[in-house]
Amino acid sequence: MTDTHSPAIGDAAPSFSLPGTGGTTVSLADHAGKPVVLYFYPKDDTPGCTREAVDFSEAIAEFGAAGAAVIGVSKDPAKKHDKFAAKHGLKVILASDESSDLCERYGVWVEKSMYGKSYMGIERATYLIGRDGRIARVWRNVKVPGHVAEVLEAVRAL
Repeated sequence: MTDTHSPAIGDAAPSFSLPGTGGTTVSLADHAGKPVVLYFYPKDDTPGCTREAVDFSEAIAEFGAAGAAVIGVSKDPAKKHDKFAAKHGLKVILASDESSDLCERYGVWVEKSMYGKSYMGIERATYLIGRDGRIARVWRNVKVPGHVAEVLEAVRAL
């Protein structure tokens, strides 16, 4: 189920200011004028989410060399993000969207189904925001293997 209100390529990226790792505040405005990889993931310390965060962290120098910031967003509280980052040596910025407001504005707060039960959750998705603050690329229903390399290639192509 896809939210028709999710921003499309060319749309202005919805701005945000959220609690982040290490007691910081993470905002889109902090990265104005440079590309931002904004990835949404369901939950800290689950296998797929950990793999994705570790993959982005392992490539953080390459994203930095391309001038891009990488920000991961889930509904987990900032303190849980701190533990997740410390446990796995993460180098990405993690932001906490406990209210799911940002997830809703990016259209990734969706109805999911597991074992025949429906529930609301975060769809694994990545948005590449260009230097102009507009959506340059969107990946929905992300499969983790190979995803970071694909995103890095898209950042370099901007």
